[in-house]
Amino acid sequence: MKDALPRFDDIRDAAARIAPHARPTPILRSARLDALANAELHFKGEHLQRGGAFKFRGACNAVWSLDDATAARGVVTHSSGNHGNALALAAATRGIAAHVVVPEGAVRAKLEAIERAGAILHRCAPTQAAREAKCAEVQRDTGAELVHPYADTRVMAGQGTLALELLQQAGALDALITPVGGGGLASGVAIAAHGIDPALALFGAEPLGADDAARSLAQGTRVTSVVPDTVCDGLRALVGERNLDALRAHHVEVITVSDAETIAAMQLLWSELKQVVEVSSATVLAAILQQPQRFAGKRVGVVLTGGNVDLAALPW
Repeated sequence: MKDALPRFDDIRDAAARIAPHARPTPILRSARLDALANAELHFKGEHLQRGGAFKFRGACNAVWSLDDATAARGVVTHSSGNHGNALALAAATRGIAAHVVVPEGAVRAKLEAIERAGAILHRCAPTQAAREAKCAEVQRDTGAELVHPYADTRVMAGQGTLALELLQQAGALDALITPVGGGGLASGVAIAAHGIDPALALFGAEPLGADDAARSLAQGTRVTSVVPDTVCDGLRALVGERNLDALRAHHVEVITVSDAETIAAMQLLWSELKQVVEVSSATVLAAILQQPQRFAGKRVGVVLTGGNVDLAALPW
């Protein structure tokens, strides 16, 4: 089922499937950031993945999971940037068409990257309903296979491969934190991480202006009334139903952070790690610095999700 949660074995299979195409990404360290957090921070540099974001892992697994007849019809998705770029790049590795529905107002640098990767762009209004309607229209017209940005089992399994890689590189950790948007990364990582170490404490970092996952976990039911208002363009999607199930099942604790805290953390990452990471990635460091008592003295895996920054419109 494309809309079920992946199993740990699915994630291990995905790691083997994407190995010829995905790039192993490094662990980055900073003595100053360790000192600020009073913790040992192991930053997983997914901004150095193909396409500049972790999304390539999931897209690549989805594309290479298709049988030949399905693949020949191409793939379609909706995306504000990184997933669309990843799917276009993944489709190119198999020589098939990629259709990407993009909302008006998306970050220019990300749209340019999608076009360079060879995707066919389809514009729509900046709402979830408009995205889904346009995707359905493209599916009807082309027969393309939908690869949902976060609710697709194949995508979640691919995203989870970064946790396998991180734990192999860094060794045993006390905690692991990822950003939370639609939840494809957080759910895949949770399943993979607990498949290796069931006792590992799992955290998510979410913008205060798009805190539907935190509210949903607190209220015990999926909250869909949140209208995103955050500079974190990659984290504006509502958390998926199955993704939320995974967060709940794996006891992922979501910490909400303000845009001001996130921007300050982004500046720290640029200045201390000497890495260009996008604002959505900085939520994880912002969460650690906001709640130091939860991480003090611990070895923490910190996932930096992407580095596709519009240099003409930096958030500071």
